[in-house]
Amino acid sequence: MAEEVVLRFDEVKFEYLHKKPILDGACFSLRRGSKVTLMGQNGAGKSTIFGLIMKELAPKSGRVSVAPGATIGTARQTLARADGGLTVEEYFSRNFEIVPGNIKSRIAKALNAVNFDIPLDRKVGELSGGQQARILLANSLLENPDILLLDEPTNNLDKAGIDHLIGFLLTYDKTVMVISHDADFLNCFTEGVIYLDNFSHQTEMYVGDYYSVVEEIGRRVEREQRENAQLEKQIKDRKEKVNFFAHKGGKMRKLAQKMKEETEELEENKVDVRREDKTIRSFSIPAQDIVGEIVTLKKIKIIKNHEALVRDLDRSLRQKDRLLVIGPNGIGKSTLLRTLVAGKQEGQHILEGVKVGYYSQDFSTLNFQETVFNSLMNSLTDGLGELEMRSVAAGFLITGDLMGHKVGDLSEGQKGLLSFARLVLMQPGLLILDEPTNHINFRHLPVLAEAINDYAGTVIMISHMPEFVEKIRFTEELDLGKL
Repeated sequence: MAEEVVLRFDEVKFEYLHKKPILDGACFSLRRGSKVTLMGQNGAGKSTIFGLIMKELAPKSGRVSVAPGATIGTARQTLARADGGLTVEEYFSRNFEIVPGNIKSRIAKALNAVNFDIPLDRKVGELSGGQQARILLANSLLENPDILLLDEPTNNLDKAGIDHLIGFLLTYDKTVMVISHDADFLNCFTEGVIYLDNFSHQTEMYVGDYYSVVEEIGRRVEREQRENAQLEKQIKDRKEKVNFFAHKGGKMRKLAQKMKEETEELEENKVDVRREDKTIRSFSIPAQDIVGEIVTLKKIKIIKNHEALVRDLDRSLRQKDRLLVIGPNGIGKSTLLRTLVAGKQEGQHILEGVKVGYYSQDFSTLNFQETVFNSLMNSLTDGLGELEMRSVAAGFLITGDLMGHKVGDLSEGQKGLLSFARLVLMQPGLLILDEPTNHINFRHLPVLAEAINDYAGTVIMISHMPEFVEKIRFTEELDLGKL
């Protein structure tokens, strides 16, 4: 007996702005127990598809069908800012209109599935990015959903966390749809790919592991380009003959008309070759020219067994130094960067006059209510104007049609690119980068690594992406787990 279809998109159309479709006739179906990747460039509409499945959004036309009685769980990319003040127990309890009496045991079971032990009275906003990622995933598992939607689940997770997640997904017998830019992670469990084309706004289904599907798409693009090139040559030759015969009169004119009709048919046979994800342009981040110890670290706070401990340290960074901060989730890496930027921790100091470019993993440096235009203009250093701003923004695929949008309406990947554009316009003397690869399309990563390597200022960075870290020429490493 054929496996039951648990989710179906049938000619779904959706748009946020009139006549600017996100989806235009999207069609696909998922069978119970399948595990698929939702693939497409930043801003193509992947999170929109999740919103339609969750019925948070309604299609303009077409139909989104979920099997009767099927439950849906979703793990968002980031914790909502408004939820930061909730305790762990309060956060999970929000899933129920009437909180069940066994809520604590159900929370414990969900947390165990993601290999996370945390007091239920801890505020979720106080947790590290990796711990919040585990909370988001555990929350989606609370009711053992029939359809599990995961949006960038590996963001902020250390290697142990990613390995545990892979193991869980391999044994989970329900349907799973994942958005992720972590190719190695996807290849471990993906059985197929739903490709969302950013230009046709349609979906295509592919069967196979992630790497084989990516290769298949690449081969298809090359084949379509070759076929179109051959058709272009035939069309050009026929048009030249049509123009020649059209001026001869008599039978030649009739031949020209026939050839014109055949030429039009050839043009109709051309296929719309997908334009693959655009890659951001190579860029450089101008730096202040500063002499002296730009950063000094004499004391540092770490978290062990849910307790804060202060350790003595003797580190200083000068221009062109690059420090990689490592350690397990929850040890205090992001806290170190936040307190350093805020200047609130005794024994930590940034040289006066140094302009700090801070890339926060939760985009806390961005004002979500600002327009993209104002966000960029407010980042300009002296001597730069709107013309330079628009040029820099275009290099990060932030074009004119996005300038009037609120920052909060951008996809997470677009927020990341906006953050990098702001760093370029700011021209800082110190770059503090907290998980700068989160949400970023893998095609952009070599460009980002090159820009960081070429940056003439000081860099402090946290990243759980080994292949990205390997591309950066770090001069120092600070392992908080060994303090």
